[in-house]
Amino acid sequence: MGSSVIAVERILSYKFKNKKLLEEALTHCSYPDSASYERLEFIGDSAIGLALTNYFFLAYPNLHQGQLSLLRAANVSTEKLARVAVTHGLYNYVRRNAATMDAKVKEFVDSVALEGSSVPYGGLMKAPKVLADIVESVAGAVYVDVNFDLQKLWVIIRGLLEPIYTLEELQVEPQPVTVLFDVCQRNGKQVDIKNWKNGSKNIASVYVDGTFVASGSSMQKEIARLNAAREALIKLSGSMDTKIKTVVTINGIDESFEIEGAKQKLHDFCCRKKWQKPKYSIEKKLGPSHGRRFVCSVKIPTCYGTFYIVGDEKSRVKDAENSAASLMIRALQERKHL
Repeated sequence: MGSSVIAVERILSYKFKNKKLLEEALTHCSYPDSASYERLEFIGDSAIGLALTNYFFLAYPNLHQGQLSLLRAANVSTEKLARVAVTHGLYNYVRRNAATMDAKVKEFVDSVALEGSSVPYGGLMKAPKVLADIVESVAGAVYVDVNFDLQKLWVIIRGLLEPIYTLEELQVEPQPVTVLFDVCQRNGKQVDIKNWKNGSKNIASVYVDGTFVASGSSMQKEIARLNAAREALIKLSGSMDTKIKTVVTINGIDESFEIEGAKQKLHDFCCRKKWQKPKYSIEKKLGPSHGRRFVCSVKIPTCYGTFYIVGDEKSRVKDAENSAASLMIRALQERKHL
């Protein structure tokens, strides 16, 4: 065990004052006659979540609560933490007596090797919870060893948790809950995700048009919703097209030229910014009355000046306004306002 402790201390670039804490953090409950990592995992789970919450709150002063929750959820999910364990080979240092678990971990490690890139919301196979538990227990051991100093904990474990998913990375990676709502809306279905507790666990259940589809669980509400949405998308794939043709950002804005529901998205964005509501005008009416086409503009007065842009020609005023809103969103993204 001494060599395992030294190896993990090197990974962390931190020497424990009480090395027994790290020994406990690296002991699975299947190992006989030794205290397991379960207590340290419990406190480490909360400590990682709070440390990341503080980090994102300071790093992104303009993000609203929903976006901050998605960032945290992506970085504390079982899949994310399991990949941290794989990256640093932490499972190799764990005392255990569980051949079946060893086989599952090896299968997951092999699947991660085939992925080739970071996966915020899960990859080729479901991550074994034991891998995430190890990261949480090691973090818990550090947290106790630094006398529950959250700032010191963050300095020590930040490198361990890399890569930390950023807002920019999540903007090019589909988020399961967002995708679920987008897919069902496209197929004319109504989605409802209900949350409830079963002891210390959060349960999320997905209903489509009032019919139960799937559920997911986690210690954290956001992750339970992610797990439930992911399972629902898998089950719904047999009855509807769940493939997204564009990449949906955590704002619900995709990377296609035309943004579905752009007017509402732009309106919501202006409300969050406390800007005036977008003002739409018909710039041109083209063609005969039976084949009329329209070009609309959108204008937003802001503290940076008035933003103004003209959309593409469309057969309906509603679509022409949506085109202008789409182009405005693109412009705001380029100016780093969005």
